[in-house]
Amino acid sequence: MSTVFENIMSGVWPGRFVWADDLCVAFATIEPTSPGHVLVVPRRPYEAWTDAPSDVAAHLMTVARTIGIAQKAAFGVPRVGLVIAGFDVAHTHLHVIAARDETDVLLSKAAPASEEELDSAMSALRGALLAAGHGAHVPPSMSSAALG
Repeated sequence: MSTVFENIMSGVWPGRFVWADDLCVAFATIEPTSPGHVLVVPRRPYEAWTDAPSDVAAHLMTVARTIGIAQKAAFGVPRVGLVIAGFDVAHTHLHVIAARDETDVLLSKAAPASEEELDSAMSALRGALLAAGHGAHVPPSMSSAALG
């Protein structure tokens, strides 16, 4: 049985992608806690982040950091939060959250965003990643997890 994230990565369900490489992708959550909130998700479904091999877990953290730096540039925030909970989907995912204050990292604060809000935030984040020299990992189409 496929997870929600496998369906998004395969294109069965829509997604807004900002990062793609051989091991993982990053895409917008439809219920962000702040503009630019993305999920870093391994292409292989590990039920819990502690189930992922050490090299995969380290790679996810490196990608989350890279995206966090781009979020600071794109959204002018003082901090970037990182949350790994895993209760909502049994497929490892890291929440990378542009944070103006501590409340932005509260997943209980998540609320649906409009299509326009999501498109605008992900376009800004993709632009910041491109400006930082990560073009090889920004998918050509925001709607695809395909490698460039």
